[in-house]
Amino acid sequence: MFLSVDVGNTQTTFGLIDEAGSVACHWRTKTDKLDTADELAVRLTGLLAGQGFSMDSVDAVAVASVVPALQRAWHVCLMRLGKDPLMVGAQGPCPIEVALAYPSQVGADRIANAVEAKERYGAPAIVVDFGTATNIDVVAPDGSFVGGVIAPGVMLGAQALFDRASKLSSTPIAMPPRVVGRDSEQALQSGIVIGAAAMAEGLVARIKAELGVGECPVVATGGLARTVSEATDCFTAVAPDLTLRGIHRIWLAQV
Repeated sequence: MFLSVDVGNTQTTFGLIDEAGSVACHWRTKTDKLDTADELAVRLTGLLAGQGFSMDSVDAVAVASVVPALQRAWHVCLMRLGKDPLMVGAQGPCPIEVALAYPSQVGADRIANAVEAKERYGAPAIVVDFGTATNIDVVAPDGSFVGGVIAPGVMLGAQALFDRASKLSSTPIAMPPRVVGRDSEQALQSGIVIGAAAMAEGLVARIKAELGVGECPVVATGGLARTVSEATDCFTAVAPDLTLRGIHRIWLAQV
């Protein structure tokens, strides 16, 4: 089994990938920037044990982290557990050209998304990742990663609204029955979910025009990908495990 670890600003996602390349098991936990290597080890071994696995089930590990404070903690944690992890980043060997002025500034998750999108869907391709930020990652027609867009995330914007507007309370993030909300909950859901979909539609259209392509694969990923995809037809695929698979593919390119 291969273990992919995607350390985001809000959540950390784990995926066990089998020899056939399928995600056999996955978990999503809260990211705590103050976690020590020991705390990470306890959490990881507990998650594995809960599904009948152990570190002995894991042959190799790769970590993509956008949290600098946890980069070393994860490396130490895994070394103590007997695994020498690949730490994914633009500065290491990578199966895609990162055609940017400052590759070291690119988040490891964005590189993983671009790698997997190119290999699975071809080039050009566009990935819309609904995480803490909404990242749009672009693979150019020549197969290189050329950057993209970083916008406030769906939950980040929603939480800011709930915190600042005293008459608006937290509401489930779900597709509303209509655009024009008939009550406050529906109106919030419309603004949050359909608003996120409309933003994705507009940016994707502009990116296609800038690339000079009529149609190309547009892939939604991230924790809210399925919810937002209900509000638009601009996505050709929804792949919640795209980042985990991209981390695995980067590791495969090293061995």
